[in-house]
Parts: sequence; C-alpha cells; structure tokens
Amino acid sequence: MGYIEVEEGISLYYEEFGTGDNYILSAQMGFYKKGMQQRMAELGYHVFCMTIRGFSPSSSVSTDYGEHWYDVFAEDVVRFADAMQIDTFTYMGASHGAGIGWHLMLLHPERVKAFVAVVGGPHSLDAGRMSYRQMLEQGIIKEIPPFNPPIDNDPERETRRRIRAEHIASLPPAPEGERHIDYGRPLMRLGSEEALIEALKGIETPVLMLGGIEDPISTPELMLRSAKAVPHCKLVLYANCGHDIDTDLIEETTFEADRFLKNVALNGKCYEKVIE
Repeated sequence: MGYIEVEEGISLYYEEFGTGDNYILSAQMGFYKKGMQQRMAELGYHVFCMTIRGFSPSSSVSTDYGEHWYDVFAEDVVRFADAMQIDTFTYMGASHGAGIGWHLMLLHPERVKAFVAVVGGPHSLDAGRMSYRQMLEQGIIKEIPPFNPPIDNDPERETRRRIRAEHIASLPPAPEGERHIDYGRPLMRLGSEEALIEALKGIETPVLMLGGIEDPISTPELMLRSAKAVPHCKLVLYANCGHDIDTDLIEETTFEADRFLKNVALNGKCYEKVIE
C-alpha cells in the first residue's frame, strides 16, 4: 500500500496484490477486503486497487469537475500506470468503477488490453445525470432499491453477505467533503442515449460484462443494450443475483474473468480459440 501523486497536490492511495507483469488496475471509492481483485491476485495477476480522488484516504478535492468527473478518474488511472511504469494493462471495475473503465475505452484504448466490467451499465443518459448516492444524500430519493435479492437456499453465501454487511456497518462515517461530491453518471458529456450507444460501438477492446438479473442499478436491460453495441463483448448474467455480485459470487466471477483474460491473451478475442 502507498500513495502515488498523479497531479500536483493530488495523491491516490493504492493497495497492491500479487506480482509479475500481468497487470490489472482498478479504481473505485473503496474496496472490500475480500473481493474480485484480491482473488484475481491469487490466480496469478498483479493487481493495483486505487481509491479515486476526492475519497479518503486519497486526496480530497474542492473542484467540481461537472460532466467530466469520470474523465478525470480515467486520466488518474493512466497517470498511475505511468508512475508505476506500466505500459498496458487490464482494467477491472464494479459499478462506478466500471464507469471509469468505459471512459478509459474512449480516452486511452491503446493502454487497455481488456476490460472487465462488473455491473457496469453504463446508465442510460435519458434517465438522468445525478449519481444515486447523491440523490440519496440530497433527499431526492428516500432509499435506493435493494441491491440484492434474498438468497435462495445457499447458507454459505448468506454468511458471506452477512459478514460483508457487518464490515460496511463498522466503517466510520465519510468525511463531510466526500458527502457532497456528485460525480454523476458515466459518459454524461456525450449528451444523449443515442450518442452513448454510438460511442460504445466504436470500442475495439475486448470486454467482459458480469451482472445480476435482479440488479436495480445496472439492470440486465442496460447491460444487454451495451453488449449489443460493443463489438467484442461477452455478457454473463446470473439469476438470483444483484448489484454486489463481485463480492457475493467471488469464485464464479473470478473464474469467468480469468477465462476471459486467458482467451484475450491467447487470441485477442473474448472467446476460446476456434479449432476446426
């Protein structure tokens, strides 16, 4: 763990897992200690998890980047890679972390070998621009729909979910400055749902999308829309799963990610090599 200065006065906190030159970079508000990233390191990947600017323990910010928050986050990922002398890498992110990945695809496709987008949408621009966390903070909505459906006949999975919930409940309150950040939704600067879809059609990087059928945030309809647009994409959806699939079904999601990345490394595609 440590800090990397990505801009004068702005440092990102990061944690490192694994070794070698098969790099995975991930950027989010924070990371659960038993998530996909840590498990991918156990499978042989060299993983860096960075906390995005504005969120502790990374540097706080007073600037409102408007519709360019995700552009800034994406540039920070590249600056981090430059500082660590990482030329190309896989990017992995969940929810808003996946939103950063969509911006990387458009801004720096030459740096990203593959993209693992977990519950990654992206949101329809026709449905609004404000982030769910800020709508909740401002009282626009009273609560976010339940992220996950009840678990069907799997006590081990129920235990895992309870442990994670207890961990989240034990975290200290967010600093005041964080509570007012509204990074909005990915690709807002494109202006419309039609423009967003056209942008997705231009992504040549292989993409794996993972999601839950009962996710109220990154709905299966949104992910199917994205999978139809992205030329080199694999979409995997799980029934009886919601928004926290990356910590709920870690074994399953890392299996899919590992298989996908091995196929990309072998033949540059999201599926296994065809031998006729």
